[in-house]
Amino acid sequence: MSASSSFATPRTRLAAAVAALVVVSACSSVNRQAPPVEASATLPLPEQDAAVLPPPPPAAAAPAYEAMQSRVAEQRAGMAMAKARPLMMPPPQPMQPEAREQYGKLDANPVQRVAEVPVSTFSVDVDTGSYANVRRFLRDGQLPPRDAVRAEELINYLDYGYATPRDRDTPFGVITEIGPTPWNARTHLLHIGIQGWMPQGERPASNLVFLVDVSGSMQSDDKLPLVQSSLKLLTAKLRRQDRISIVTYSGDTRVALEPTSGDQRERIVAAIDALSAGGGTNGGAGLELAYSMARQGYIEGGVNRVLMATDGDFNVGTTSFDALLERVEQQRKSGIALTTLGYGTGNYNEQLMERVADAGDGNYAYIDSLAEAQKVLVREAEATLTTIARDVKIQIEFNPAQVAEYRLIGYENRQLRREDFANDKVDAGDIGAGHRVTALYEIALVGEGGERVEPLRYGSAAAAAVAKNGELAHLRLRYKRPGDGLAASSRLIERALTRQGIETNLAATSTAFRLSAAVAGFGQLLRGSEYLQAFDYTGVESLARAARGRDDNGEVGEFLQLVQLARGLTPTVGSRDADTSTHGG
Repeated sequence: MSASSSFATPRTRLAAAVAALVVVSACSSVNRQAPPVEASATLPLPEQDAAVLPPPPPAAAAPAYEAMQSRVAEQRAGMAMAKARPLMMPPPQPMQPEAREQYGKLDANPVQRVAEVPVSTFSVDVDTGSYANVRRFLRDGQLPPRDAVRAEELINYLDYGYATPRDRDTPFGVITEIGPTPWNARTHLLHIGIQGWMPQGERPASNLVFLVDVSGSMQSDDKLPLVQSSLKLLTAKLRRQDRISIVTYSGDTRVALEPTSGDQRERIVAAIDALSAGGGTNGGAGLELAYSMARQGYIEGGVNRVLMATDGDFNVGTTSFDALLERVEQQRKSGIALTTLGYGTGNYNEQLMERVADAGDGNYAYIDSLAEAQKVLVREAEATLTTIARDVKIQIEFNPAQVAEYRLIGYENRQLRREDFANDKVDAGDIGAGHRVTALYEIALVGEGGERVEPLRYGSAAAAAVAKNGELAHLRLRYKRPGDGLAASSRLIERALTRQGIETNLAATSTAFRLSAAVAGFGQLLRGSEYLQAFDYTGVESLARAARGRDDNGEVGEFLQLVQLARGLTPTVGSRDADTSTHGG
């Protein structure tokens, strides 16, 4: 072994090891303090430490030291480039589509003093769109906007098992019942039910025009694809004597299918499958073309109807609300009805959908799923398509000697003037085959302490003059038969309601009474009603569960689920107004 080799041990080897450790630590420090430019392009680079080098190490550590010098040089170059170029920002995130759904302003019906306003008049409403739309909100984890909740449409969604009318001379039967109010021990509920009869034998031939919105706003899965699946369900029920046309509209309009026999299903389905979305929304022109096709395929004595499927977002052509309604009102005189089927979220215009259907002597439904399409277009197709009574109006006159106050639950946008009841030129709602309509009044009887409004000082003398014969109210209904003609006079049904008919025990009332009361309470809770006192979602659930009955279609079970969802989503007392004044809670 040479002297030089002997000299390297052990002191020299120890010094070299220490020097190498210093170099490694310095390199680690540089790496920590000045990360590579590529990993920090969005942040300013530090100007210290990256250029600081430790003193040169002993010769044994020279290779490591040179590597460190090279790394520092790279850091310096990177810092210079970062200073020279502008700061890089992260790419912009896509914005969520603005929620711009439109609902008509809805103020709850007030309490009326019978001595001042003894008569209540309104048009029937067979629409159910509000229920399905509320369901969509709740399943999406939101409370619905208050104006999206129309109590009568929630109530009319469920089947209460009303008896089928026996009198074939009248297209519907009338059921009345009076019992305790679940949310107020000092008032009563007056329950009015209407059940339309189902025509026997084969239904009349149908001339149907599918008016489909194929604008760019209809691209999402819950819009045009669901429309296509819905129409296929209805197509499967068509017969040879039925005629089907398809009209589409976006920035322009076109006929996608000329009037075609209902048994040519492959051709009809092919036309439905060929639909695609894109462009603006010229709904006004679409309606004109659809009515034109309906007139072209018109069937005398048959069902002639346009079914309009859209999110209601008209933005091209005639966008004036009043102008659209006027067009539809003119078209209904030709005997062609209009049904609106609402789809989608975000930009949904429910106000337009409901009002247009009303003006077109039709009905409005919201389709949030294929199951709802099955209900509206297959299971209840007769009610959706076949009209059995037109311009149906209800009027009730309360006896001030027996009833102090009343409040109609729902039907806020169906109110009519007292003189409109006997005026056959005033349009009202239509009833389809098998349709059911339910209306509830909360009434306060004289002397039972349920009044909310101070009586007039000089009103008592007039009330005392009325004979106290136990008659609470007088119910009147007016309607026209579909074949009576536009100039025909309406027909009148009358019925007296007496105090002897009051049931004092809630448990002894019918399941229809209790279930409809539960749904009415649910709707009022969603709207934040001031009339429910301590009645809450738990009370709604208990009342509905006890009145569930057979529930063949599972509607009550689903309703109970919605009640539970609403209870879980409802904020604590005091925060309701702030949370639900705009959209969804």
